[in-house]
Amino acid sequence: MYTNKKENPRDKEIQNDTKGRRSFIKKVGLGGLSLAGLTAASANEQLSYVSQNVNRNSSPSTLKITDMRIAEIGGDVAFRTPIVRIYTNQGIVGHGDVRDGAAKEYALFLKSRILGENPCNVERLFGIIKQFGFHGRQGGGVSAVEMALWDLAGKAYNVPVYQMLGGKYRDKVRLYCDTTVSKDANEYANRMQARIDQGYTALKMDIGINLIKDIPGAIINSPDADYNPYRYEYRSYNLTKHPFTRVQITDKGIDLLMEYLDVMRSKIGYDIPMGTDHWGHFGVNEAIKIARATEPYNLAYIEDIIPWQYTEQWKEITQSSTTPTQTGEDIYRLEGGFEELIKTRSVDIVHPDPNTAGGILETKKIGDFASRHGIGFMHHHAAGPVSFIGCVHSAAATENFMWLEHHAVDKNDWENLVTGFEGPIVKDGYVTVPEKPGIGVELNEEVVKKHLIKGEKLFAPTPEWDKIRAWDRLWS
Repeated sequence: MYTNKKENPRDKEIQNDTKGRRSFIKKVGLGGLSLAGLTAASANEQLSYVSQNVNRNSSPSTLKITDMRIAEIGGDVAFRTPIVRIYTNQGIVGHGDVRDGAAKEYALFLKSRILGENPCNVERLFGIIKQFGFHGRQGGGVSAVEMALWDLAGKAYNVPVYQMLGGKYRDKVRLYCDTTVSKDANEYANRMQARIDQGYTALKMDIGINLIKDIPGAIINSPDADYNPYRYEYRSYNLTKHPFTRVQITDKGIDLLMEYLDVMRSKIGYDIPMGTDHWGHFGVNEAIKIARATEPYNLAYIEDIIPWQYTEQWKEITQSSTTPTQTGEDIYRLEGGFEELIKTRSVDIVHPDPNTAGGILETKKIGDFASRHGIGFMHHHAAGPVSFIGCVHSAAATENFMWLEHHAVDKNDWENLVTGFEGPIVKDGYVTVPEKPGIGVELNEEVVKKHLIKGEKLFAPTPEWDKIRAWDRLWS
């Protein structure tokens, strides 16, 4: 037995081995390493080199989910957005956002389904929870959890999410941004020019019957008519699906709407792609009128001019005009959602929001399917920066991707909600694809605290959601 006063030969061996590894890695860092150099190195040197980037704080095969909590933000920093945090037995955490305007309970309901599971089995866990999502905001819970799982898996294996999706097609992701509305056409155009001056190379404007509803003779059966078409209804105009409002746009109304496009193009020119959204609630005939009227202005797309579910009507609009059509921000998953729209070529562009569509991988699958059918592919987004960067990974990993929406251009503290990004997140209308593990950012808890919804606590315990109280099987 060796005492403390005598030198242990094994200690000396370890010291020499450590010095050798350090010397070897130092030489590698200075001069690089060729394949021949690696082959000639000792076994210990080879092991040190190839494993130097492995995350030794995590053992992926034994990683387990131990908790899930929520911090809900809103106000002047973002649309109301519940942030999900998933905890593990190894101290690493993963984050995702529930869809803007969705309920945090959509995510909390899933907690009991994933506790004790290995978060690295993302696709398997998605198979367990996907039945609890649906179209619109109801897809927000499943999508947030899926995104947080990818964040954890990337951190566990020390690679960015895009790498686990098969690698990237681009180093920077191109953005498009909304522009605040003005009833003054010239002021509206000036605001769009200001976006270009900020570096954005693709834009979208909200234009529709709300801009002309007060002008006599422009709109038939307007929701703001003197006789109020909804005074005896239990539903309001904005909760009435488009075909059932019986709103019509007159020739005068069409001319007034086209004036906005004319002034816009006169101001910003034709080099910048310009899409449009929020036209109003009306049926397929009015949509065709608008699509045809906009042709001289070469719009990039008209978005959600009728509800996405009316596949045949979308196809009729698409085939009636050369103006591209687009929908998808409220569709959940490829199967039962985007699949029919794409296969039938009912629209020219699909526009999933990863926070509704089912998360990062499901969104990539939608993009790949669209590519095989010659359909364009964009991303909608209007939540916090965590899921925004998650969208960047999906966009980077999908070949036919076009543009990602940035809906927080005027939110001064939005980027400050996270840390870890090199420089500003958005620069000259692009986002550089992160190379850090997972999604690539962490929460700045002090800033998150500033913007919590009134009465909300920062990641308060949620033990009431720990146990399953239902039988989930969908077959007998």
